[in-house]
Amino acid sequence: MISHLETAEHPEKLRRVAIEPISRVEGHGKVTLLLDEDDHVRQARLHIVEFRGFEKFIQGRPYWEVPVMVQRLCGICPVSHHLAAAKALDQVVGATHLTPTAEKLRRLMHYGQILQSHALHFFHLSSPDLLFGFGSDVARRNIVGVAAAYPEIARQGILLRKFGQEVIRVTAGKRVHGTSAVPGGVNKNLDKDERDILLKDVYQMIGWSRDAVHLARRLFEQNLEEYNAFGRFAAHNLSLVRADGAMDLYHGGLRARDKDGKTLFDHVEYSHYWDYIFEDVKAWSYMKFPFFRSLGPEDGWYRVGPLTRVTQCDFIDTPLADHERRDFIAFDNGRATGATLAYHWARMIEMLHAAEMIKELLHDDDLLGSDLLVQGERQERGVGMIEAPRGTLIHHYRVDENDLVVRANLIVSTTHNNQAMNEAIRRVAEQYLDGRQLTEGLLNHIEVAVRAFDPCLSCATHALGKMPLELELVDAEGTRIDALSRAA
Repeated sequence: MISHLETAEHPEKLRRVAIEPISRVEGHGKVTLLLDEDDHVRQARLHIVEFRGFEKFIQGRPYWEVPVMVQRLCGICPVSHHLAAAKALDQVVGATHLTPTAEKLRRLMHYGQILQSHALHFFHLSSPDLLFGFGSDVARRNIVGVAAAYPEIARQGILLRKFGQEVIRVTAGKRVHGTSAVPGGVNKNLDKDERDILLKDVYQMIGWSRDAVHLARRLFEQNLEEYNAFGRFAAHNLSLVRADGAMDLYHGGLRARDKDGKTLFDHVEYSHYWDYIFEDVKAWSYMKFPFFRSLGPEDGWYRVGPLTRVTQCDFIDTPLADHERRDFIAFDNGRATGATLAYHWARMIEMLHAAEMIKELLHDDDLLGSDLLVQGERQERGVGMIEAPRGTLIHHYRVDENDLVVRANLIVSTTHNNQAMNEAIRRVAEQYLDGRQLTEGLLNHIEVAVRAFDPCLSCATHALGKMPLELELVDAEGTRIDALSRAA
């Protein structure tokens, strides 16, 4: 599905407007718009402009270093990379089944990550738009403004994130860039005192998480027509599901449905993901463009993340979150399930699920066990997949006979959503910007569309696509007097 905004004839005759950098997201990116003399939008694109090269400099390192190294992709979702890499290298060391203690400690760490990341995004990064309006005063549209106008909402958001970080600290060793997940299991268990401290607060976290779901719903109800139409588009979807169809954010098989809800594949073993997913590159972004092989690069792009997971699973196996999931799917005859801004509502349902799962796991004495590691027959390749806060995350490594990584491929959540984010930007540009004189408030609508996906742009720029080089010569008054460009 390509709109008239995908390409622009004679771009040298068009006016270029850049939103640079995109604010309130993790990492660095920009959006460029090409406008004609009547302010009609002829092209709108999301550009990822930083390059980090993780797939290359992992090569040549001992495989046991990788779960710690790859976390440096990001300070927001390091646990997701830590666990995805550890899961891939479990296969390399032949650990086909972890001990109950190792499995549950990793899951607890992961749900702490889900909770803290979702709280950060909703309360700190997105709530200013949702509470004040997309075109509201920019000086107020930030977390400081939220704290002044809605102090209890801001307080709950801060403490929810803090609790998630504490879960990570006691399971991973540190709040950021921990070291506990290792090939074959974990290197530490949970201390009883640490567990008791978390148990003391977990019920409050469940209550606040449920309040956040209801807040997201109220905001959607109060702005029903705008939210349903904002950046709306049909898309294929991809996520992991448990063998019985339940949501499982740590493990499962791949499920994909097309934009009409028809199943493309289901319960696929992800160790051969390349039979189903391929990656395209474009000349204007460092980020790749994945697609379903069976549908091709033009029609096979898809989206991942909370909205996909909540709508594709058959049920959620924690009672409060599943009740909210069913209400969400039934709301407005199901229209919200296809709305870009419904990502926020679905994200809060997942945060509630994470809080409930943390409570269940904290009551499990296996967390205190001492049987932490397993290994088996050595393998040369491993694939780890997990549902990170932003969506499906793939780590794939090949290791040689000297225990050195010789190949690495990472497809992160934001990369899966690359084309979907560009589509949302195009739709918003058509809806709100086309033919109008641009203002900061109108341009913020573009950023609202990007933020709905909670992109982690740093994570998405580990690999090199194709990118042109542009050089401008500007005089002292800021007038461009010459330009050179190298095509990709």
